[in-house]
Amino acid sequence: MFEEAGDVDGMDGRARPLRSSGRTGRAVRALEAVRAVRALQAVRAVRAARRLLALPLLGALVLALGPTGPAQAAAPTTKAAPATSAASACSGRLVKTVKFSTGSLRVYKSGAYACAVTVAKKPGARRAMRVSVQPRGGRAVVDSGKFTTLAGPVRVHALNRCVRTSGSVGNSSGSTGWIMC
Repeated sequence: MFEEAGDVDGMDGRARPLRSSGRTGRAVRALEAVRAVRALQAVRAVRAARRLLALPLLGALVLALGPTGPAQAAAPTTKAAPATSAASACSGRLVKTVKFSTGSLRVYKSGAYACAVTVAKKPGARRAMRVSVQPRGGRAVVDSGKFTTLAGPVRVHALNRCVRTSGSVGNSSGSTGWIMC
């Protein structure tokens, strides 16, 4: 960019002063802008490549999991269906299961949250179901109504707090008392 100081001009033998390469401040800013645009284009290209990679992976996942829709709905239901539904309703690890004559109450813990679902023993016709979770010092969060398989999920913030849960299916119910203390 700059010529070295002390260069001697061949004509008269005098030292030349430093000279710039001719780039002005405006030219430098323009060059920096071009570089920034190229970097942004590279980032966008990487993001587009990731999106294109996600589509085949999603297709492979669908093939691995098998068909869904009417073919699956026609398959006979098993006793494992309520457990699968409950497991997908709340994330985290199962802390406690309270079984009662018409179903079960399941409590899960994930990070700072507690989650609960009530699962019917025999899914089928709609019937009254209820689940509630109450953190110590807080109000209970309730999901109640007429459901076929499960009530919930109900999730509360329970970092360093005990929780009390209860659930019912029809006329039968169960509760945990204070847990996760």
